[in-house]
Amino acid sequence: MSPDLTGVPEHVRALLAAADELPLRHRTGGASGTARRSAVLVLFGRTPRGDDLLLIEKSDRLRTHAGQPAFPGGGAEAGEDYPVATALREAHEEAGVDPASVRVLGVLPELYLGPSDNVVVPVVGWWDDPRETVTGDPFEVAQVARVPLAQLVDPARRFRVRHPSGYVGPAFDVAGMVVWGFTAGVLDAVLTAAGVARPWDTADVRDLAPEQERVRGRRDVVEEPADRAAPTVADEPRSTAAPRTVLGR
Repeated sequence: MSPDLTGVPEHVRALLAAADELPLRHRTGGASGTARRSAVLVLFGRTPRGDDLLLIEKSDRLRTHAGQPAFPGGGAEAGEDYPVATALREAHEEAGVDPASVRVLGVLPELYLGPSDNVVVPVVGWWDDPRETVTGDPFEVAQVARVPLAQLVDPARRFRVRHPSGYVGPAFDVAGMVVWGFTAGVLDAVLTAAGVARPWDTADVRDLAPEQERVRGRRDVVEEPADRAAPTVADEPRSTAAPRTVLGR
């Protein structure tokens, strides 16, 4: 059944039309039969100031990806309707998003993250009835941000980062957060497919500045009480650094 696109802006329609051809570097391939299944919610909305996209910033208390911006999301639970129910449940737990207020429009291709043997499915939604966001468990989430689309496409807020591992990829400086790695890669592809991306200086490559290493143990484990343990969506190699921000440029 085709999704109800009533009131959905043209850029979201364009994204859905191009979903199967998104230029994503983590296309499924080589995933093991036991790979963890995860989902993230790519949630578009509208405010009087314009359209936006929902992101969270992970708590710096996590063992992996501490302090990194991300889409709300996480690992599937037994018996739930994966990936849609997974993405909606995680958005509710992490950002207070009422699942009944979200119109699910479709899913993007499965993405495979080899280092953690994790398959991630981005679920695209339109926020029909946006409410005030709330930060979920502070152990997991530091802040929730409805990031204006105008910021995400602003060339002055875009650059690339270089990780000590040699990884180089897109980055965004928005809402007081530097978004990089897996999340930035998906954002870059989504904006391009939606037809709203603007030319930016891809030659502006910035090394991640040194900071204290905070990751210990497996990169796909969240350090939390045993009765609440749940897998988290894996990203690019965890930063051993903090990128230079460009807010106010």
